[in-house]
Amino acid sequence: MTSIAVIINADDLGISQEVNDATFDLISRGRISSATILANAPATREATRLASQFPRCSFGVHLNLTQFETLTSGPEARLLVDRSGRMTRANRLARPTPGRLRAAYREWSAQVERVASLGVCISHLDSHHHVHTLPLFFPVLKELQRRYGIRRVRLAKNFYSSDQPCPLYLSWKKRAYNRALKSLYATQTTDAFSEFLTFYHAETARQRSVGRMELMVHPGAPYAREEAAILETDWAARIGVPLQLISYAELPPERRQASLRYARPGKELRPCE
Repeated sequence: MTSIAVIINADDLGISQEVNDATFDLISRGRISSATILANAPATREATRLASQFPRCSFGVHLNLTQFETLTSGPEARLLVDRSGRMTRANRLARPTPGRLRAAYREWSAQVERVASLGVCISHLDSHHHVHTLPLFFPVLKELQRRYGIRRVRLAKNFYSSDQPCPLYLSWKKRAYNRALKSLYATQTTDAFSEFLTFYHAETARQRSVGRMELMVHPGAPYAREEAAILETDWAARIGVPLQLISYAELPPERRQASLRYARPGKELRPCE
């Protein structure tokens, strides 16, 4: 049976001390292999300080437009916040005006630069509440990749259980997005992406899985107790498919260049060792 190379990525690192503690505990015990950091969260600085102690784990940026205050300021940044001065999920449904897209680009650039400035070698990008998979922000994501030379990005979810399949219309939208993600500014991804619990419980779908897969987890989150309990066990030995745990840094980046008319050249971040 063909083995699956699995990245288990902890989202929301930096959102709280509880999440940081739970995430780094699982990293230290080899239960997860990757994590993504919120640049503008209460415990970001502590998360980046501890990240340097785990060189075998990959750390990316959890791009954020839906929670906390912005790192940027000015009239355009105000397009991203509500009356309290904080970003909300309303940005997922926002009208794609030029000003709002510029504001998102400036904010995401500031988030990447803050994580890098705190000493993290950025392996990949994903996002809080999956905003990077929205067509609205696709041009922003691609320009961000181009500016910082980041070629590894999380897919839109494309692995579902047989009892909760993806609707056909949504499946085609996700295929189109993932194809564009890989081909415009050549980007390396896994073959599939899903939540950890979806993969764990999807016995039939799991048997068809091959190649490389990313599984999303949320250590320390109050709604993720079942997930946490399974991660504490020897779950991989029970699922009937051989697994190899890898990090995002072990995904070789694509070297092929693709032109983006809207992308501006910029300084690349230092490559991860």
